Amino acid sequence: MNEKPGYALARYLLVDKPDQLERRAEGMAVGLTVGSWTDLPATRQASMQPYCGTVEGVEIQEELENGRVRAEVTIGYPTRNFGPSIPALLTTVFGKLSMDGQIRLVDLRLPKSFIAEFPGPKFGVDGVRERARVHGRPLVMSIFKSCIGQDLDELAVHFREQAAGGVDLIKDDEIFFSEQLAAPETRVQRFRQLADDIASTTGKPVLYAVNLTGPTFGLLERAKRLSDLGAGALLLNVVAYGYDVLQALASNPDVHVPILAHPAVAGAMYGSATHGISSHILLGQLLRLAGADIAIYPSPYGSVTLAAKEGAALVESLREPNGLKPVLPAPSAGIHPGLVPTLVRDFGMDIIVNAGGAIHGHPLGATGGGQAFMAAVAAVGAGQSLKQAAEHSEPLRLALDKWGYPSA
Repeated sequence: MNEKPGYALARYLLVDKPDQLERRAEGMAVGLTVGSWTDLPATRQASMQPYCGTVEGVEIQEELENGRVRAEVTIGYPTRNFGPSIPALLTTVFGKLSMDGQIRLVDLRLPKSFIAEFPGPKFGVDGVRERARVHGRPLVMSIFKSCIGQDLDELAVHFREQAAGGVDLIKDDEIFFSEQLAAPETRVQRFRQLADDIASTTGKPVLYAVNLTGPTFGLLERAKRLSDLGAGALLLNVVAYGYDVLQALASNPDVHVPILAHPAVAGAMYGSATHGISSHILLGQLLRLAGADIAIYPSPYGSVTLAAKEGAALVESLREPNGLKPVLPAPSAGIHPGLVPTLVRDFGMDIIVNAGGAIHGHPLGATGGGQAFMAAVAAVGAGQSLKQAAEHSEPLRLALDKWGYPSA
């Protein structure tokens, strides 16, 4: 689907009777823009023409039972109708339409002039790499898996254990909302001190991604405060809070740290094959527009999977040339050291290897888990097999014995 200047091109997969497709497509184009058309006088039609949607294509994909077909319909929506606003864009192309039976938004093409009005990532791939001082290999991120119900001293122990493994980033779990025992501000200050202590001996920084929580209208001020206190990055549950929140954070100059976008709740929107919105739009295209620097999404290999074709489309949307900085993909869920060669083969070096269970569940603890991943990414970066690398790394050998060696 090619770009059309001045129009957002939305492609849908829907079910209807074949003789109703053209009429339905026309109803979508008009109904979601100017509302009505044929009853208007010619002079009014002329003045409203620039605001009216257009039918760009109707194509039957397969015949179904009961005389119905599955078809792809493409509609063009004038971008002058909604401007650089993701809520307005989504409401236009899939607002009330999302409730109209079996219909799924499968692709969205936006003109470059429209994309240029969004902030996009403030840091992107190169900026995150500079902050982490990592080049020529994937980055490794560890996840806090024991958060709720622990005080600051207990959390500090977990942070030190993870950081000692050599990982590049450590992020909160997305469900860490409780503040009674350790508020985000106190965590950032304490972990910054620990990270500085570790960096003084290793010469390598470790970035702490703190979960940005609280009432929506207070998030910007909290983000500024956490940035100033020394947070390495901010973690945001974007679908739950809204793309507009991410856009406001990314475009504000006082939020001077990278933003990680978590996909929580998104499965309710992309999970069905016949309804909702494709994952590459939700977790790729829109996140990049709004300004995410790192996009977490379900990998095709782990415990919560995304189909390989969908995962590839998602990563492509994070990288395709469109005038915005590319985003670091972080394929997640069920990732272990044996998967590192597969991740690099499928997605290249510009990724974040994001792991929780395979770090904390390592036989040598979280420190050994981090060391195993670092040995794996070093081996892949050097063109060495993991089996060879494991001969010189006990943490990697133990991890491979537990979770498995690469299948290819």
